[in-house]
Amino acid sequence: MKEPKCAQCPQKYCYQGITDENKLPDFCPMIHFKSLIQSVSEKYKDQKIHDFFVKSAVTEREAYDEHAARELGKSIPVRPRIREISEFAKKIKAAKVGMAFCIGLEEEAKRASAILESRGLKVCSAVCSCGAVDKTELGVPAEQKIRSPEHFEASCNPILQAEILNRLQTDFNIIVGLCIGHDMLFTKFCRAPVTTLVVKDRFTGHNPAITLYSRYHRDLV
Repeated sequence: MKEPKCAQCPQKYCYQGITDENKLPDFCPMIHFKSLIQSVSEKYKDQKIHDFFVKSAVTEREAYDEHAARELGKSIPVRPRIREISEFAKKIKAAKVGMAFCIGLEEEAKRASAILESRGLKVCSAVCSCGAVDKTELGVPAEQKIRSPEHFEASCNPILQAEILNRLQTDFNIIVGLCIGHDMLFTKFCRAPVTTLVVKDRFTGHNPAITLYSRYHRDLV
């Protein structure tokens, strides 16, 4: 069985509805995971999953100008992700959402929280340094502190962020700029579904996609 490498596929045949194995690249999962594709499709028949998925698809469609899509065949976006989050929340009848944010993005978190609350959502937010636990208390060597090894440096505490939001029984949670790894731990320990509003990328001003396009970044990756 070959491992899938969809990123290298020249045509993205699945997107075109082409399943003829003679036309597919030999690494295509549609060749090697036929039974899995069928069994996974059955999971969407579960009522809760079905409703959640369909509302996700409707939210996706509403992100584009309907006239341009249907009449002109063009995909013209009409709203940013923060709006998509609020619209999706309405569809799944979410009333309380959690926000786990990095202290380095406190201003962005404040603004995002205000926007979501203006659209009728209750936002419970937890900053990464919540708990005021020094990094050394969680096993980080003092010399690995960003600033002085001798002084207090609050540790990121993604598990605490997750557990606080678990206690508050949020309907879903939003990541705003958590560090790589910390975002994974947060997601792992959350009981509610997790989505991301902002991905941490200090170098690019939290716009990691630009590194994939700009020739000025090629020597850095």
